[in-house]
Amino acid sequence: MAKEDYYAVLGLAQGASEAEIKKAYRRMAMKYHPDRTKGDKHAEEKFKVATEAYEVLSDPNKRQHYDKFGHAGPDPFQGGGGGFADAFGDIFSDIFGGGGRGQSQPRGADLRYSLDLSLEEAVRGHNVTIQVPSWVACRDCSGSGARKGSKPKKCGHCNGTGQIRIQQGFFSLQQTCPHCQGTGQVITDPCSTCRGQGRVQEEKKLQVKIPAGVDNGDRIRLGGEGEAIPGGIAGDLYVEVQIRPHPIFQREGAQLFCEVPISFVTAALGGDLEIPTLEGKVKLHIPPETQTGKVFKIAKKGVRTVRGRMQGDLLCRVNVETPCDLSREQRAILKTFQTATHDKHHPRIQQWLHRAKIFFDRMKF
Repeated sequence: MAKEDYYAVLGLAQGASEAEIKKAYRRMAMKYHPDRTKGDKHAEEKFKVATEAYEVLSDPNKRQHYDKFGHAGPDPFQGGGGGFADAFGDIFSDIFGGGGRGQSQPRGADLRYSLDLSLEEAVRGHNVTIQVPSWVACRDCSGSGARKGSKPKKCGHCNGTGQIRIQQGFFSLQQTCPHCQGTGQVITDPCSTCRGQGRVQEEKKLQVKIPAGVDNGDRIRLGGEGEAIPGGIAGDLYVEVQIRPHPIFQREGAQLFCEVPISFVTAALGGDLEIPTLEGKVKLHIPPETQTGKVFKIAKKGVRTVRGRMQGDLLCRVNVETPCDLSREQRAILKTFQTATHDKHHPRIQQWLHRAKIFFDRMKF
């Protein structure tokens, strides 16, 4: 069966740049590498063909030869060795996290701390001291893991590079050295305090400045306060805000909501109520004939978010409360009132009863 054009294999035009060739192959390798598609013969074959195409097109001499003669020319894999492993080292280090040229310094893990705040603390901002259990660099050995006065030795398995090269068929991969864990050094005389780990666990006290307006799930990053790692840099600590439920208010972004119970007399005749806000009391006027569920807006009594310029509103939803524990005299007054009312006093009830009657007639219950 005729071989597919190498440019077509990588989805490229013949004049593609070196960077485009490398990017196209990286995309193919991410998708079809055997370590990612174990047991998939089709993917394995696609990866093999893509690798063959890249090995030719990434080498200027082989590419020139291929552009001139195509697959009919001499075998491009013969001769000119030495450049193959170098050509693939950077790509596979990108895909599988290996080392290679320009390997970055190892970094400790990021940590997360959940911080409970009241609604008032979140809205106004708050400075708090937290205690965080964390791995920190051992002071006795300055994080080296070696006993004071001694030094780690160069790893003999990777020759101090922290990486070992593994040959698989016609290409090679770089992996972290399992003997030194990528540090390039081994400790023969470990520190007695950290037992050669180069770090110890302790509780740190940290000051955290909570900006005004933070909300549930917001995270505050403390750089370098995460997990320490020997021979590397510490990770970061992310303080995640959790706001405790409030007895009066619920928050949605910049808006505050609250439920306000009112008597049916106030709902019918109207009146003024004192409403709490996060900044003090305000008056809320209830107009006559207010129905339950009516929402009143009190402007700019909500929250100014961390990223917002405008302050939100307080939305008050009124609920008409049915009177309970009535005396005999009160019941009699209500019955008199009920007798004296007409349909016009309860328009929503009459509308609902009319719709219900139409429904019953249609369904013929």
